[in-house]
Amino acid sequence: MNETQLRADLAKVAPALRARLDAAGFDAERLVTLAAPLWARARGDATADRDERNRVRGVVEAPREEDVRDAPVAGTAEHERLAGIGLAAIRRGELALCVMAGGMATRMGGVVKALVEAFDGHTFLELRLRENASWSGRAGQPVPLWLMTSDATEAPIRDALAKAGAPAHVATFTQDLGLRLTREGAIFFDEEGHPSTYAPGHGDLPDALRRSGLLSTFVAAGGKHVWIANLDNLGATIDAALLGQFIETGADVMVEAAPKVAGDKGGIPVWADAEDAEGHVTRRLQVLEEFRLPKGFDAAAVRVFNTNTFLVRAEAALRTKVRWNWFEVEKKVGERTAVQFERLLQELTAAMPAAYARVPRDGAVARFLPVKDYDELAKRQDDIRAVAAARGML
Repeated sequence: MNETQLRADLAKVAPALRARLDAAGFDAERLVTLAAPLWARARGDATADRDERNRVRGVVEAPREEDVRDAPVAGTAEHERLAGIGLAAIRRGELALCVMAGGMATRMGGVVKALVEAFDGHTFLELRLRENASWSGRAGQPVPLWLMTSDATEAPIRDALAKAGAPAHVATFTQDLGLRLTREGAIFFDEEGHPSTYAPGHGDLPDALRRSGLLSTFVAAGGKHVWIANLDNLGATIDAALLGQFIETGADVMVEAAPKVAGDKGGIPVWADAEDAEGHVTRRLQVLEEFRLPKGFDAAAVRVFNTNTFLVRAEAALRTKVRWNWFEVEKKVGERTAVQFERLLQELTAAMPAAYARVPRDGAVARFLPVKDYDELAKRQDDIRAVAAARGML
């Protein structure tokens, strides 16, 4: 396989599929560029090693003690002060919550995760709608709720919103759509002989949100802050004190980081060089996944990790150009292996000045309660129920 052949095959993609791809931000030229290392490896070129290409260059250093601040503690004067700042901003219409709902729960039988029952007959989507209704009531005006769906989840979620009578300030927008390749760099076809499509990851969110027009409309109306959270992490809810803390940092993005316990792995905050879209290099405290760290760097020495929950300044999200890295991922599709390219939302921290908040992960104040399968759901169900009761979801 080579560039000429892939271009020829892309030109043969059926018009209906090509229209779906184009509407969802597909870039054929980018795919051709990303496929080049696959062709090189197929020819035996050792310089195309995936693991080495993913590693960052230069000096990487652990964060300093003061780089990650504790989240405000309820019952303290500081919490009350910051909550006042955050609540005032919410009441001025300056906050939107953006929930990533594009996932198909493959470890739950391939269902739409938004429609999975979290507990007592309540789905994840229903609980997010209840949270939104509670906060809209406290704010005295609608708090925008945006759901980033995927090609696979858009129709079921829109149908569920219609059945629930969701208000107009609850909106969906779709993330990107990509084409899988074979290990040799050709288009991967499914069992029915169609090109296999996929959602390229939560890093789609900034581009997809801009493409939707929701963000520009929000900013034009005075919106200033966007809270981004995973659908299945019901601990990641709106919190007035955390919003106040973010506002006071003056940063463009704030990462919620959870303390590590045994067995935890994930992206961690480190000091490293970052190259922006214009090629300028800046040293930033940014989130890097462990597979990107230099050999020999002890990730365990950093005692917090990224929860994939972010507060972002809306104007910065609208204007900042991010130099996205696309990571090669092998995926089992039926009995065969396909290659897909994904990007990670935490790369916002390489493009924007970032602050970090250490958040709790236990009890009714927990802000990290992810659910990836039914076993994890069963283990966390009591905590999820307690969080839901404490935060206006019931």
